[in-house]
Amino acid sequence: MRAVVQRVSRAQVTTNDQATGAIGPGLVVLLGVGAGDDEQAARYLADKIVELRIFEDEQGKMNRSLLEAGGAVLAVSQFTLYGDCRKGRRPSFDRAARPQTARLLYERFIHFLKERGVRVEQGVFQAMMQVELVNDGPVTLLLDSERQF
Repeated sequence: MRAVVQRVSRAQVTTNDQATGAIGPGLVVLLGVGAGDDEQAARYLADKIVELRIFEDEQGKMNRSLLEAGGAVLAVSQFTLYGDCRKGRRPSFDRAARPQTARLLYERFIHFLKERGVRVEQGVFQAMMQVELVNDGPVTLLLDSERQF
């Protein structure tokens, strides 16, 4: 699994002119599920994201986790994180998981975040979405579950 994690002061996802999720301070997580990913990868990324010390403490240092900061997560499925652009001009998505598997693992990822006490808002799986956010910092990180096993 791959995730682009952005610390935000606020964010919203809209589908068909309807807001489907919105948060104040917290994290936007664009989540891609790869072929071969499993529940262990979903739990790993959820735990890693909850525990990342990327929120400022009283001294202005990135020293607080999402839970300590009281932030929320806006989770958006993003299969294009598995786009391979090395050959030609059109990305190949062969390494992305099939939709049924991706949906299941995306939902498990959200479940694991909620299990840790995080408020989660989300986009609509397999829908065209508009994501608006105000990146705070800016702080943007790339996480990949393959690098931890």
